[in-house]
Amino acid sequence: MPIRTALWKVNAKPERLVEAVLPNEKLLEDMIVAQPQLLSEAWMLIGRQERTGMGGIIDLLAIAPDGSLVLVELKRDRTARDVVAQALDYASWVEGLQPEDISAIYRRFKSGQSLSDDFRSRFGQPLDEDTLNQSHQIVIVAAQLDDSSERIVAYLNKRDIAINVLCFQVFSHGPDQLLSRAWLLDPVHTQVNVAPPSNGPAEPWNGEFYVSFGASDERSWSEAMQYGFICGGGGVWYSRTLLALKPDDRVWVNVPGTGYVGVGRVTGCAQQATDFKVKGPDGEVSALDALKLGSYHREFSDDPERCEWFVPVQWEKTVPIERAVQEIGFFGNQNTVCKPTTPKWRSTVERLRERFGVVA
Repeated sequence: MPIRTALWKVNAKPERLVEAVLPNEKLLEDMIVAQPQLLSEAWMLIGRQERTGMGGIIDLLAIAPDGSLVLVELKRDRTARDVVAQALDYASWVEGLQPEDISAIYRRFKSGQSLSDDFRSRFGQPLDEDTLNQSHQIVIVAAQLDDSSERIVAYLNKRDIAINVLCFQVFSHGPDQLLSRAWLLDPVHTQVNVAPPSNGPAEPWNGEFYVSFGASDERSWSEAMQYGFICGGGGVWYSRTLLALKPDDRVWVNVPGTGYVGVGRVTGCAQQATDFKVKGPDGEVSALDALKLGSYHREFSDDPERCEWFVPVQWEKTVPIERAVQEIGFFGNQNTVCKPTTPKWRSTVERLRERFGVVA
């Protein structure tokens, strides 16, 4: 059923707020540009009203920390069929963008500024041209979501097209207006389902998850081996994909820029750092008490969006970082968890089974 939200003013006799409308959807676009967090705290806007060269104009273009692109299209007064068809057409153009094209789009959006410099400032890591635009997703922004839009988007997602709808509603509160938002699908779904690179075909997912473990001062791979876990944090983009993992899922762990260091089976669901426990000499203890070699975002321990999240794992095989397995052509991605549908992932897993001595 279509997304609808109701808001109530809290008092002894709750008062329901009256739903209102924006004067036009351009105002919503203007607000997103002024405050991109309305769209997502995990993305950085890089383009607006960009001509595709095929007679169309993209409303907004964003980039995620892994270099994947997010095409944002406002529904305006179009039918569900029209807006989805338009978005898919634009996505075919986005898929073919080269690093120099994307940099030029950003210079037009930010008056000559450097995408590479601003990306590093925003996400705290360099922009890797090898992963830039390796995948993309579509987000349709709507003031209202009808049954037809929901059916079309659900159908495409079942067929591994990364598309979602972000629905905004406006409510009157005295002289002010309030804005609420709701996703049609959990954003974890579209982030975990990584689209294949533009130079390779898709194939059925092999059932095994890729995990990126950012070994640094923030987290220690040696402690992850010792206590049996994977983790991620510092923002919802880094932590929320851990929620996709369920007990008995197999994970292959890669330290970006270094190589693959482990494979194991998930034994529980994702937990916040303050709730996660590990086995110590005297029984179970709080992970934040036991772990000494990383910060694990302790400064955000009370913030569910920025704290570290942990998933318990029973390791089948691990190696220390200095013995990480890396070969030319191995799959890599900055998402903490994803389930790739590219032949490169299948061949990477087949080769890792040989190197680690692990059966299917």
